[in-house]
Amino acid sequence: MRSPVRFARLEQWLEWQQAAHPRAIDLGLERVARVLARTGWRGFRQPVVTIGGTNGKGSCVALADSMLRAGGYRVGTFTSPHLVDYRERIRIDGEWISEASLVAAFERIADALGDDSLTFFEFNTLAALLVLETAAPDAVVLEVGLGGRLDAVNVVDADVAVIVSVGLDHMEYLGPDVESIGREKAGIFRAGRPAVCGMREPPRSVAEVARSLGSWLRLRGRDFDGTERPDGRWDYRDAHGVLEGLPPPALEGVVQVGNAATALAALRELSDRLPLSREAIELGLARVQLPGRFQRVPAAGGFEWVFDVAHNPDAADVLAANLARHHVRGRTLAVCGMLSDKDVPAVLASLKGSVHAWFAAATDGPRGLSDQDLAAHAARVGIAMTPSGTVPEAMQAAGRAAQAGDRVVVFGSFHTVGPALSCV
Repeated sequence: MRSPVRFARLEQWLEWQQAAHPRAIDLGLERVARVLARTGWRGFRQPVVTIGGTNGKGSCVALADSMLRAGGYRVGTFTSPHLVDYRERIRIDGEWISEASLVAAFERIADALGDDSLTFFEFNTLAALLVLETAAPDAVVLEVGLGGRLDAVNVVDADVAVIVSVGLDHMEYLGPDVESIGREKAGIFRAGRPAVCGMREPPRSVAEVARSLGSWLRLRGRDFDGTERPDGRWDYRDAHGVLEGLPPPALEGVVQVGNAATALAALRELSDRLPLSREAIELGLARVQLPGRFQRVPAAGGFEWVFDVAHNPDAADVLAANLARHHVRGRTLAVCGMLSDKDVPAVLASLKGSVHAWFAAATDGPRGLSDQDLAAHAARVGIAMTPSGTVPEAMQAAGRAAQAGDRVVVFGSFHTVGPALSCV
């Protein structure tokens, strides 16, 4: 019989979980479902929205959460990864859960392992499900980790499933092209339930999976849409009606109206259980917060920090568009830190014309990339990038080079932006 696993502190649990399974990523639902059943988890009675996609997931979770809370609902959310503190991943009404709640959930999961083992993310997912079951919020919003069909979050049957976008990322796990990746992401759809897609022209595989499962596919541009107006406000439409002149979401960036429309489309599919007034929608849009997504912070030297977790080519294109949309009178400098399993040359190429000076930062962990190796990748696409040490050291170097009117963009990974935010 396996000895009971017990640790007093959260850090000890997290360190143990890193080595508890032979592989860091091991997609599949069988082990997760077995362990979850042995914990005695009974499932959610309240409405569940599951949000997947290559980019935009975090924004859509934040927008849905903010609008629901503005409507007076108590909301539980699960997101990943975190930027600064692991407890960011599970929230009740926007507040991190306590360390004691997490430790209790981990003990319950460890006691239910039997002959199975779980990855770090799978432990995280099951802990979220147990904590949210105990908290009993009015609504649950879950973010998919990787892919969809075989991601641990998909052990839950969503009342509404959302795919925000489909792009090239994690191709070693999800397939070599957007059709393959779209098929994996659409695996979160359920028969006889709404499936919301935030793309105007998604891969054909998304619609094919919806048809095969009997899901009710709602496409942006066909079944719902958000249209920006010259005055900065925007109009929303779907089968339930039109909402004209909505305020822009408080999240900055060229994609955020589309993300807001996608989140709103999902919530309006639940209007019989979670009705939202226009006032709640407007208040939620105005109040939404999400660090690390084109987050702008003034610096003491008269320049500006911009933090963005963009780490794949599509996200880098959006970051480039956001930089072009928000002009500065000075230069744009960049602190870049990326993981070794990302398409580094494609990301850098997307931003090559947007940045005047580059500083390479090393990222930690088994997938980390040294500043020297990152600079070598940059050289291959014609970018002169200065190896600058750790993220804090690279920020110091860029800060010394920046002048009043400049901006310094810190991007490339959660593993870059998280340590950066701890420095400001």
